[in-house]
Amino acid sequence: MTITGPCNAPDVVDVVALGESMVTFLPTRPGRLADVPSFERGIGGAESNVVCGLAAAGHAVRWVSRVGADGFGDHLVEAIGGYGVDVSAVARDPARPTGVYFRTAGDRATDAHEVAYYRAGSAASAMSAANTDLGAVRSGRMLHLSGITAALSDTCLGLLRELVTPRTGGGPLVSFDVNFRPGLWRDADGPGVLLELARACDVVFVGADEAEHAWGVTGGPEAIRALLPEPRVLVVKEGGRGASVFASAATPAAFVPALDVDVVAATGAGDAFAAGFLSATLRDLPLPARLRHGHLWAAATLTAPGDLAAPPSRDTADRLVALDAAAWEKLRLGPGWTQATERADEEVRTP
Repeated sequence: MTITGPCNAPDVVDVVALGESMVTFLPTRPGRLADVPSFERGIGGAESNVVCGLAAAGHAVRWVSRVGADGFGDHLVEAIGGYGVDVSAVARDPARPTGVYFRTAGDRATDAHEVAYYRAGSAASAMSAANTDLGAVRSGRMLHLSGITAALSDTCLGLLRELVTPRTGGGPLVSFDVNFRPGLWRDADGPGVLLELARACDVVFVGADEAEHAWGVTGGPEAIRALLPEPRVLVVKEGGRGASVFASAATPAAFVPALDVDVVAATGAGDAFAAGFLSATLRDLPLPARLRHGHLWAAATLTAPGDLAAPPSRDTADRLVALDAAAWEKLRLGPGWTQATERADEEVRTP
């Protein structure tokens, strides 16, 4: 799939992402939120995670959002901009706060995991087609969105519907991560809305588990493709098993097994996978290679604390992607693997 987009625009970038980011408070030790005495400040947001990863890999990217005219808004803009992301189209709202959340140190998959969100009435939830710079949003070769934004408010949903509606004269390739969060859809038909949006996008990422939870699909990746035949590219993730990618009827579906990883923290791995896949898409690599890049970028995040981790260098990733199937399945990656493999690559290049 070759990417089209407004390539003659003076401020064109590779990828634009639109969505809410929040200041994250991470506990200094394990335990219940009620028991943890102190927290360290970070940043978190599905869409900004994707472009921060892409920026770290050398892609030109932009983040579009809305934050409060407060210290937390300052921190988000400065921290995300510090990754090399263009934040010039982030609006400041003097009447609404920047969202924040607290979480425990445990894995989200355990019953002990707690997250406390303070995002109701946030600046980002007031985003709309009327107060967002749509020119900046559409100024990339790709536009990356997620279902989280659609759940924030009626105006946010209206904005996403505007952005996924085909425009005369073309526009960016639209990437959409379903990101079904049931807690955000208590008073609305979240599954129906997410299905509507996914069917209107070009590249869609969805987990098999969330497809079952949201839409009751239990027949595996092929059944999800039957429900979503419209996207030009559909990526179905199956956790530790691997991921499948579907494109045109003339292109066979591809499956790539996940890597054996010593997990430090699972948060942010899905965003890293999307970033790796999109990076490979920008390079017009074959579909199986795009899945392998996704797995490698996810492995970089899984083996590091926090929501964000530097992806492997392009040389390292390309070398590992080129492994045969047997060697790929034997890979085992632990903390620090990106630095170790990059040092090994450098030693090979240095006489």
